[in-house]
Amino acid sequence: MPPREIVTLPNEILRRKARDVDDFGPELQTLIDDMIETMRVAPGVGLAAPQVDVPLRVIVVEFGREDDPEAPKKLYTVVNPEIRRASSEEVEGLEGCLSIPELVGEVDRSVAVTVTGQNRHGQPLKIKAKDWLARIFQHEVDHVNGVLFVDRATRVFVPEPEEFSEHQGTEV
Repeated sequence: MPPREIVTLPNEILRRKARDVDDFGPELQTLIDDMIETMRVAPGVGLAAPQVDVPLRVIVVEFGREDDPEAPKKLYTVVNPEIRRASSEEVEGLEGCLSIPELVGEVDRSVAVTVTGQNRHGQPLKIKAKDWLARIFQHEVDHVNGVLFVDRATRVFVPEPEEFSEHQGTEV
């Protein structure tokens, strides 16, 4: 599966709400596999279908444990994702985006979220996430709703080269 091209601003697909998925056939499976490969090659920790120019509600997230960077990463695929619960407690964090290269922003996000949706085969799933993983899910669900991190950021800037390389592998 070859990586797909990641679209960037000002591509209008990034500003549109994506459509629900109701067909879990081979085309969706290929899209998901391609998205995983694209996310890994980029490199990033999450990717939404609109970022590869497909207007569907599909996200992939791959992240390890914050307390053990050497631990294996866990891969999440969520079709028709929705944030059902979000903690009232928020924390500010630095975010970047594969579709807005070379910019980062300070964004307030809920510390914990519950995400519902379906797995790649259409079965229901529920994920409880906190801290950085919760931030990634919020960022990716925003993408399928046509919202970008720059819309939520309290400050957006071009980082210094050493800052950028430090965050390059953690772009959401």
